[in-house]
Amino acid sequence: MFDSKVDVEYVAQSVTHDAIAKNDYNLSVSAYVEAEDTREVIDITKLNAELKTTVIKIDQLRCDIDTIVAGIEA
Repeated sequence: MFDSKVDVEYVAQSVTHDAIAKNDYNLSVSAYVEAEDTREVIDITKLNAELKTTVIKIDQLRCDIDTIVAGIEA
């Protein structure tokens, strides 16, 4: 049998009538349950290193393309 008084983090919280009264009888779940932070954590140092590597590769590809185009035009 399901116990309706069990608090479930980020989903449900059992609150007293007094707590609801103090909150102006607001029955919105978000008034009592904190939303889970699902944002992705990004390592900026690692991201910058990856971007630097990508820029180097792009620059090399541009040089290679310029060499190929110069060979075709000659």
